[in-house]
Amino acid sequence: MSTDYQQARSALGARMRELRTESGLSGRALAARLGWPQSKVSKLETGRQSPTTADAVAWAEAVGRPGAATELVGRLRTLETQYRSWRRQLAGGVRPVQEAHAAQGKKTSDRKSFDPTLIPGLLQTAEYARAVLTRYTTVHPSIRDVDAAVVARMERQKALNGRSRSFHFLVWEGALVSRLCPPSVLADQLDSLVPWLARGNVRLGIVPFEADLKVPAGVGFSIHDGTLVITESWHAEMWLDDPADVALHIRAWNALAESAVYGPAAHRVIARVCRTLRENH
Repeated sequence: MSTDYQQARSALGARMRELRTESGLSGRALAARLGWPQSKVSKLETGRQSPTTADAVAWAEAVGRPGAATELVGRLRTLETQYRSWRRQLAGGVRPVQEAHAAQGKKTSDRKSFDPTLIPGLLQTAEYARAVLTRYTTVHPSIRDVDAAVVARMERQKALNGRSRSFHFLVWEGALVSRLCPPSVLADQLDSLVPWLARGNVRLGIVPFEADLKVPAGVGFSIHDGTLVITESWHAEMWLDDPADVALHIRAWNALAESAVYGPAAHRVIARVCRTLRENH
């Protein structure tokens, strides 16, 4: 859990505790009024648990400050915008996650991304996407709707056809060789990338293994209109809109872009990987 996130959650909990003490209620009394275990009140106030929107509204009403609900919900939304745990997101299945990204995609005019380990979701074939999402069940066993998620991911790709939007994908060569699917599926996936090398509103750059890197490959991320960054770890997805955080990722992306190859040079990298793949299988 990020320090910034925990600090923000602790600050929200402190504000909830302040509202309670100002009302003259003890933690036990508030829990009884809300019909909650007293431990829940304690966890919320100490930042060990995040409230839901319903929790925040109920809290404000129970302490006699219904007008404070707007403040608490606003703080909560800021918190959730920055940090979205996979456990909470996947509680409703994978498809809602895909739909959330689709909604953001509709609002984005200029998208830049870097992917070090996977083919970008917007460029994936259905079979490659199914293989990748299935493998995520190893660490997120709650995933049950892979087929529905694949359909949603394919639906998202329609955004690439909108000439009013621009996309610039950077892909580390390691993503081309990662065996996250059967060789035949990977070969088809790599073949499907070639047409994107010549699309007007879509730029696809490959960062070869032999490239001189100005920065380490690091983790994958996407930049939306220069104001939002979406990145992730095993346990959470972060949506960062702080200007300093966005600026940091823009610097990293620009440094990686200097090491990328395009057009015929990118095609040669893809063809080399495909040739090796087919020779070995």
